[in-house]
Amino acid sequence: MEHGCMLGERVKVDESVDSEADFEYLQGVFEAENCSQDELRRASETALELLDIGKIRACVKSASGDWVVNSWVQKAVLAFFRTHDINFMGIPGSDWCSWCDKIPAKFAGWDAAQFASASIRAVPGAYVRKSAYIGAGVVLMPSFVNVAAHVGAGTMIDTWATVGSCAQIGENCHISGGVGIGGVLEPVGNRPTVIENGCFIGARSEVVDGVIIGEGSVLAMGTYIGSSTKIIDRETGEVTFGRVPPYSVVVPGCAPTSGGASLYCAVIVKKVCNRTRSRTAINEILRGVY
Repeated sequence: MEHGCMLGERVKVDESVDSEADFEYLQGVFEAENCSQDELRRASETALELLDIGKIRACVKSASGDWVVNSWVQKAVLAFFRTHDINFMGIPGSDWCSWCDKIPAKFAGWDAAQFASASIRAVPGAYVRKSAYIGAGVVLMPSFVNVAAHVGAGTMIDTWATVGSCAQIGENCHISGGVGIGGVLEPVGNRPTVIENGCFIGARSEVVDGVIIGEGSVLAMGTYIGSSTKIIDRETGEVTFGRVPPYSVVVPGCAPTSGGASLYCAVIVKKVCNRTRSRTAINEILRGVY
């Protein structure tokens, strides 16, 4: 990849962007304040291609286990919006299915061979915007996956579920029907919602505001967790915010306040080890927790 004032022709990301220097250069474009609109446009196109194939991510897990935001990736997506016009998009041969957007559909122009190579199953009604990474073995029911999201291998995104901008979904998760996983592009630097590997998110639940659901956790149907939601461990009484520990079983609850009213909270009713979680049906884990 040429390193100069301009990126030149669109980078062939499967061949050209593979060194630390290349990624540092792209990062520098979005961190700088004096880049031309043309340079931003070309660099943002390259960044979206890299996101699309999983070479870069908006948020990554560090060696210490913390989730770290790549703010320059968020800036790249915002730069794409600023430097590209709205375009009409439709399905060739169809006169009833069309969109008007700046971000193209991820699967636009894909044929059977490409789906087979990617090992992705996407049923009618599933819509994924370009730059969202979809891992091998993912099943997409009629659902929506937004820009720069990352969906790990073997995960199911069920009917009417939505995955927000930059949201991180781990491997072998089940995001049930009607679930909302929050995303974030602005303010730049804010962490998106993270669902770690092996989680089950029950139907009609909402997880937003950069909340992290730890590996192997189970959320019962209709559980809502945002950054200000109290997460109460029933066994210890500990109250936390923003993070569900790994292998937790969480249900909706309420907690009394000093004024006598009760406010919504999420309750960790028990923990399950990885071995139990892997061999036990979700319904069995949830049965009797109340």
